[in-house]
Amino acid sequence: MEEIKKRIEADSIGEKEVPVDAYYGVQSLRGKENFHITGRHIHPEMIVALAEIKKACAITNQQSRLMSKEKEEAIAKACDMVIEGKYHDQFICDAIQGGAGTTANMNANEVIANLANELMGGDLGTYDHVHPNDDVNMCQSTNDVYPTAGKIAAVKLVNKTIDQLMDLINALEKKSIEFDDVIKMGRTQLQDAVPIRLGQEFHAYQSALRRDVRRIKKARDVLKVINMGSTAIGTGINVDVNYYVNITETLARVTGLSLKQADDMIDGTQNLDGVAFLSATIKTCAITLSKMSNDLRLMSSGPRTGFGEIILPARQNGSSIMPGKVNPVIPEVASQVAFSIIGNDMCITMAAEAGQLELNAFEPVMFYKLFESIETLGNACETLRVNCVEGIVADKDRCKALLDNSVGMVTALVPHIGYKKSAAIAKEALKTGESVTSIILRDNILDQKEIDEIFNPFQLTKPGIAARELIQEKGDKEDE
Repeated sequence: MEEIKKRIEADSIGEKEVPVDAYYGVQSLRGKENFHITGRHIHPEMIVALAEIKKACAITNQQSRLMSKEKEEAIAKACDMVIEGKYHDQFICDAIQGGAGTTANMNANEVIANLANELMGGDLGTYDHVHPNDDVNMCQSTNDVYPTAGKIAAVKLVNKTIDQLMDLINALEKKSIEFDDVIKMGRTQLQDAVPIRLGQEFHAYQSALRRDVRRIKKARDVLKVINMGSTAIGTGINVDVNYYVNITETLARVTGLSLKQADDMIDGTQNLDGVAFLSATIKTCAITLSKMSNDLRLMSSGPRTGFGEIILPARQNGSSIMPGKVNPVIPEVASQVAFSIIGNDMCITMAAEAGQLELNAFEPVMFYKLFESIETLGNACETLRVNCVEGIVADKDRCKALLDNSVGMVTALVPHIGYKKSAAIAKEALKTGESVTSIILRDNILDQKEIDEIFNPFQLTKPGIAARELIQEKGDKEDE
């Protein structure tokens, strides 16, 4: 095996051998050796965000006359290469690390400094043209760079997940229209209640998810408030005034995001409640998704001995021993994602609470778990839509048969014959197996015409819609 050639680099700890062709340096390598935690490197979006920050800082420093134009252009070009996805293999630090993200920040500083040095005719590891700390990290601290990078990455990831949520919502809305004429028995506490249309159930699913999207967007926008310029603890030590005033605006242009500098930079450096807020909205959406998945499993249960009201697409064999068995694997995986996200949210909650005095040292695990929650939620929405919802079929005959055999219809009798008499009919029907209609006719409580009018299933599911139409009509008149 060919021996890996090394170069010698030094930091405040001492000298260390680094692979001669590595774009990372001694501080990155120490972090890699110290933190064998997840086996995963920092997220690609985090790498891109770090490069965007370093580019914006170089531009702002040059405009503030703290850096030469030649050096700024070399750093900016190096950053662009990283933003394009190049040299990501040189970001070698673990996603979870001690030091509040210092290893990740120095990893970015060293890679970008070495790339810029090459562009200016220097050698790797010499930093004779561009220095990781003095130049790439000028007017910065890990304590403003790392949380800002995490927020930028989270915002970009959330935008994709919102798109995946909206695709699922649209699919559910289409199903609500398709199933609008499918009458079935509604259930409360898994017991027969009153009739409902299958389309109404699917419409409720998309309504809940739309509400989740609104919450997620609100929380996403909170993360657009950043603390760049605060440096170590929010006081802006070692920062030029022009840089302090302009860095957020420059970074907004580089990222394409509507970023805003924190009104209170001490608060902006101390607290990560915005991360906890976004995590909570992602968790809430995951709960909605899992509840819906529970419903899909119940309504498709059987297929012969369960509800059997809907048929889910068959995606794979359900058993290695039971021939022909097909399980609801897609709703199952969606619920498992929800369980994972709930656990991640607890981790983020505890890490946000554990911040002490002027800094929260636990940002790495917070962003690691937040990114995972955001991405897995989006992926769960994607597979639920493509592999389940879009292919759901309603068994209309089964829905009607269950409805006809249910005593839940008796609720509609209450306004006509009273609660006590209605309850007696329900009790007898359950005991004898005789239908509600036959008992009413037998005892001459109502005639057939009256029964047909009262038990018209479509009418039983429409009062709410009619009321909403009246409310809307009233609102329209008030607007006029």
